[in-house]
Amino acid sequence: MANKLLLEGVSDAVGFIGGALAGFWIGQLLGWDIFAEGYGGASIGAILLVGLGGGGGLQLARLWRSRRSEADTSGH
Repeated sequence: MANKLLLEGVSDAVGFIGGALAGFWIGQLLGWDIFAEGYGGASIGAILLVGLGGGGGLQLARLWRSRRSEADTSGH
């Protein structure tokens, strides 16, 4: 039980951080600075990319866990 919870926590964290970093770097490639002074359009776009990336990464981690659990229960 503890190992399952640990796997859940670690995979959620890795998925979220990985997705957020991917969103950050996509913003950087587009020339959008999340840390720019003020809240211009590029800064808001960068914040949005980081948020969407983090959420997307979290969902991918949960999908991975779900598929892994299905494979474990089916014996593959």
